[in-house]
Amino acid sequence: MDWFAADHSWIARMLFQRSLAAVYVVAFVVAANQYRALLGDHGLTPVRRYLGAVSFRRSPSLFHLHHSDRTFLAVAWIGAALSAATVAGLTDAVPLPAAMAVWVVLWLLYLSIVNVGQTWYSFGWESLLLETGFLAVFLGNDRTDPPLLTLLLLRWLLFRLEFGAGLIKMRGDACWRDLTCLYYHHETQPMPGPLSWYFHRLPQPLHRVEVLANHVTQLVVPIGLFLPQPVAGIAAAVMIVTQLWLVTSGNFAWLNWLTIVLGLSVLPDAWLAPVLPGSAHHAAVGTSVAFEVVVCALAAAVVVLSYWPAANLLSRHQRMNTSFNRWHLVNSYGAFGSITKTRYEIVVEGTADDRPGPDAAWQEYEFRGKPGDPSRRPRQFAPYHLRLDWLMWFAALSPAYAEPWFRVFARRLLEGDRHVSRLLRDDPFRGAPPRYVRALLYRYRFTTRRERAETGDWWARDRVGEFLPPMTLRGTRTAGSR
Repeated sequence: MDWFAADHSWIARMLFQRSLAAVYVVAFVVAANQYRALLGDHGLTPVRRYLGAVSFRRSPSLFHLHHSDRTFLAVAWIGAALSAATVAGLTDAVPLPAAMAVWVVLWLLYLSIVNVGQTWYSFGWESLLLETGFLAVFLGNDRTDPPLLTLLLLRWLLFRLEFGAGLIKMRGDACWRDLTCLYYHHETQPMPGPLSWYFHRLPQPLHRVEVLANHVTQLVVPIGLFLPQPVAGIAAAVMIVTQLWLVTSGNFAWLNWLTIVLGLSVLPDAWLAPVLPGSAHHAAVGTSVAFEVVVCALAAAVVVLSYWPAANLLSRHQRMNTSFNRWHLVNSYGAFGSITKTRYEIVVEGTADDRPGPDAAWQEYEFRGKPGDPSRRPRQFAPYHLRLDWLMWFAALSPAYAEPWFRVFARRLLEGDRHVSRLLRDDPFRGAPPRYVRALLYRYRFTTRRERAETGDWWARDRVGEFLPPMTLRGTRTAGSR
């Protein structure tokens, strides 16, 4: 079929597939590195216990067939290795059926992890990776022309991602409508980056311009994705630049990077060839009837499944980051429908003293990414995802987010669990467990320019209350709140 091929997208397809595989590498490595502490048999929320409570039908996963710590780690490392091989060009070096099988395996392995990941895998970028990865199955390789239908489905996904995020903002917090949300966001976002202090200190009129530009990018520009080139490419380029701006201002795992990857699939080869040395124009090689039939079936299925996210976009009660099926296909997306105006942080402390009284010597546990020591500058971690640090941000918003894992986390610190300790920046007790652990709640804010010059601190903080009273292995008390 002449209409089936997108002759202008050979380089775009290659760049999209290699970049997507790189995101897969990060996702699988994160799963392998953090599994034992979070989901292992002695983790905070064990997968084995979860599998005993849910059926395969409710949460499809290969781990329903067999699960052990070694099996999970094998799945994660196999996924990482296969992803790395794909970055190196594996899927273009094998026949089309084998290339499709590689993408199916990557999707199935990560789906199996996400569907048993519980609260640690409840973020929108998990579903985004799965939906994007599933569509990649039907993009073909160098032995077939780029299928126009699949590329259009990627644009539909990018449209829903951006347009949904724009609508949830306009329907949500009033500060998005009066253009003041960025007065707070850079300071209160889940995990600020090394430049977030500087972004926060930009003049307020510029913050208002940022918000307005965001609305244009998310509510107007996405329409251009469905227009002919070069308009579609210009729309995608605007989104890519916007996402790079977000990358420099915070840590959002691979959300921004995956959005950029989707944008790359829209750029015309005429733009990419001059900036990618070694890339060459491909002559049409045709496509098999079987592949065309499969891609058409995919398109029809996506059209049907799009009813629910499309209806969600039109609803006054729009839900963000929602999967309407257990396979995480054709989802709804969105972020920051409401903006936190005040930042709270949970500071976890331990003491080796016999009594946890006012004279006890308490030492703080420092996390890798979330704010702690006011003098420590925020770091850049994205696209790597620090799952514990993110959940600590949610727990500080409400103790309800800390159930059922926070008490177990405190207990593991008391036990000197080495897997949990590896999730932290450092262990003040050097592997020797403390006698007591407690958690305090603080209000954090970025220092002013004067405070920064005088003290060198990036943060100023005030104690608000007790989040978890002193806890010991001999017994626990009821967790406190603000």
